[in-house]
Amino acid sequence: MSRALDGLTVLSLEQATVLPFLTYRLACDGARVLRIENAAHPDPNRFVGRDVLGEPAMRSYFLPNNCGKEAITLNLAEPEGRALLRELLRALRVDVFATNQRARSYARLGIDYPTLAAVAPGLIWLGVSGFGPAHDEAAYDPILQARAGFMELTGEPDGPPTVFGLPMVDLGAAEHGYGELLKALYRRARGGGGARIDVSMLRSAVSWMTAPLALGGSLGERVTRRGNTHRFFAPVSVFATRDGWVYVAVGNDAQWAALARLPALAGVDRPAYATNAGRIADTARLHREVGAAFRRLATDEALVLLREAGVPVARVATLADVVADPLVAPTLARVRDPRTGLEIVLPAPPAGDPPPLGFPPRLGEHNEKIYGGVLGYAPERLAELRARGII
Repeated sequence: MSRALDGLTVLSLEQATVLPFLTYRLACDGARVLRIENAAHPDPNRFVGRDVLGEPAMRSYFLPNNCGKEAITLNLAEPEGRALLRELLRALRVDVFATNQRARSYARLGIDYPTLAAVAPGLIWLGVSGFGPAHDEAAYDPILQARAGFMELTGEPDGPPTVFGLPMVDLGAAEHGYGELLKALYRRARGGGGARIDVSMLRSAVSWMTAPLALGGSLGERVTRRGNTHRFFAPVSVFATRDGWVYVAVGNDAQWAALARLPALAGVDRPAYATNAGRIADTARLHREVGAAFRRLATDEALVLLREAGVPVARVATLADVVADPLVAPTLARVRDPRTGLEIVLPAPPAGDPPPLGFPPRLGEHNEKIYGGVLGYAPERLAELRARGII
């Protein structure tokens, strides 16, 4: 079956996490993604993590976000390299050019929107930056988590501000950029032509802060870290069992009544707890007594009891548990390296079947295919360009 973005060609000057994850999502939906790197200074993520292949430029951290792509090398600091980029735009009929270089380098590298749009008038140009193109400050995900207020909301009330376990700003900006690209493609299909899209990672992150900013900034409520509990509902927390952990989230009074009726939870109920307001007013004691009841149960026993009672509950899963989950396992994508046989297991995109994806590309792996096969350069010409550091 065809995928939604079959036939779309994306040329991406990408590094780190935010843009590689975005283009990985495009590849999952069928786009042809060619990542551009400087041969002498490639994506630093190639050298991060375990050396699982015995290849220094293919370490473990680089692999997951780069499945399904092709890779070429090109030195855009050289005029000849910038000329080659323009040739590629024409010959490949590139639909999308994307970059997460710092904005100050756009014009110097010849990747600014006016330059590339003059070569490909229908081009959709996407730039991802920390704070928008007018602000060239360096940024990484945890820096943006701190600045966007995420860390103020994460961690224990009496503990330090804490970063998420995932690079949520990187991933969120990637998803927001993905959505903006689809809107631009839709507008172009309706005759709107090409477009420039600038995604600010800070603005992307703050856009998720609707409730905290409205409550804290407009309505005068204090919104801060609450650990594993919830500001408005109780009992909501993680509880230890005899052999693990479960997270319980009681979201209404009917669910509390069902929980309190369980023989295993006998003794935790009080008349005041009939309403959520009463439970919130006594959260510390409520969680202490509910926690004591759960410590007498095995995890599987707790899961069965609460699910049968209609109370939302989940095992606090390890990564191995997630892979084995019967609702997850059938959707996993498996990507095998044809050279070594190494297999990577990846989660499927949020909807649809697991996509067929190629193994992450080696540095410059597709130079001959693109420069030779598409541009028609002879092997001698490629060798000369390589020797001079152009590719």
